[in-house]
Amino acid sequence: MYLINPAEHTRRAFLRRAGHLAIAGTAMPFALNLAAIGDAAALGAPSGDYKALVCVFLFGGNDYANTLVNFDTASYAKYSTIRGAIALPSDAALALTELRPTAALPDGRKYALNPKMTKLAALFDGGKMAVQLNVGPLVKPLTRAQYNGGNRKDFPVPPKLFSHNDQQSVWQSSSPEGSTIGWGGNLGDTVLSGQATGSLFTCISVSGNAVFLSGDTAQQYQVGTGGAVRINSVSAAAGNVYGSSAVKAAMQQLAQQERGHTLEKEYNKVTARATSAEGTVTAAIQPDDLNANFPAGNNLADQLKMVARLIRGHDALGVKRQVFFVSMGGFDLHDDLDTKQGGLMERVSDAMAAFQEQMRLLNLDDKVTSFTASDFGRTLSSNGNGSDHGWGSHHFVVGGAVKGKALYGTAPPVSVGNTAADDDQWHVGQGRLLPTTSVDQYAATLARWFGVPDAELDGILPNLKNFNNVAAPSGISYLRDMGFMA
Repeated sequence: MYLINPAEHTRRAFLRRAGHLAIAGTAMPFALNLAAIGDAAALGAPSGDYKALVCVFLFGGNDYANTLVNFDTASYAKYSTIRGAIALPSDAALALTELRPTAALPDGRKYALNPKMTKLAALFDGGKMAVQLNVGPLVKPLTRAQYNGGNRKDFPVPPKLFSHNDQQSVWQSSSPEGSTIGWGGNLGDTVLSGQATGSLFTCISVSGNAVFLSGDTAQQYQVGTGGAVRINSVSAAAGNVYGSSAVKAAMQQLAQQERGHTLEKEYNKVTARATSAEGTVTAAIQPDDLNANFPAGNNLADQLKMVARLIRGHDALGVKRQVFFVSMGGFDLHDDLDTKQGGLMERVSDAMAAFQEQMRLLNLDDKVTSFTASDFGRTLSSNGNGSDHGWGSHHFVVGGAVKGKALYGTAPPVSVGNTAADDDQWHVGQGRLLPTTSVDQYAATLARWFGVPDAELDGILPNLKNFNNVAAPSGISYLRDMGFMA
């Protein structure tokens, strides 16, 4: 059965810790995975060494085929035929500079980015961006024949494939929505000894409505695009309550009083912690004078701008390892893919490029790595003017420490993979990609750069042991480290 065994996560202290990231919308245990990575890395980080990971989650399931466009003549012809009306025309693709990796892909395969993604294309050309091909949740290496065979004991698959909420959770916890296991209750409290005074600010979400997940002692934190979330009734920085200083004083007294009831006592602790943290964060992110041109009217850019301000203030926050979570929705394009996705990808491209430029201006571009994730990819075949839920997808890694101008992993054939006669083993129908790189491999590559010892990775990423430099019969080499980080 494809669920995490709690016993597998009790071997070390950090594996007992519940996640300490406040996140938006659906429960996001992948961020807890990242929290564990942050904890493990912080423990061994040399004095003065700072690194940050920034997860850019694209909610709804981004369409892979119109994000990274098949560009060589043979592949484009198949892509255009299969996609029909939603295919990007060749002249639009040609309007974008072809991705020209330092090492050419086998068999003459070529790709171009969506024509709206000019700024990420420039980062690729400048060696600051890499592409990870066909990544998604896997339990162990899997071929289409094994997927179709139905032997789930020997060839398990992620649960509830193609479901938004479940695949968001599987990307992030290795279990479907509603899981009470995952990275949550089994991760250990280790960050306090590694982060000096700033353990509360190790993992931060800038993604709106938060679901709080706490460890034994380590805590979670959430901010908005304007900064720390203020409790106006008790915050010293806020005005009077209902215009009355007496009411304000009474509220502050109530929040500080010692309580006998366990729940009341804990509530007051949380309130006091939030109030104290607000002051610390507000001071750390000042002034609001970043130099990069973050685009206006772009909420993802607003989130990344706040991340940049927090990173600039990391010394004041007392942290040397941080993991951030930002997100953007709107990618569930069953309809109007042809008119809407380009604009979405332009916002992603502009926001991530502005953030990378800000890191360069702060002389931190080799210390900060941002990367994309999403529920799943989508079908290569069209449903009319959109695409449906898929599995594997292509993702981007950006930063000064990225071994850029390169595409990593296996380039999948252009196929729908519907028939037994079809010799393509990397599609499971309608052009849904069967991943050839697992989320665990993707995360482990980031984690090792971040400073997590290799011996700790199997505890943080429960399926990584199944991809331990395995040369599978399919011909794919499943590596613990995909190689895209310096």
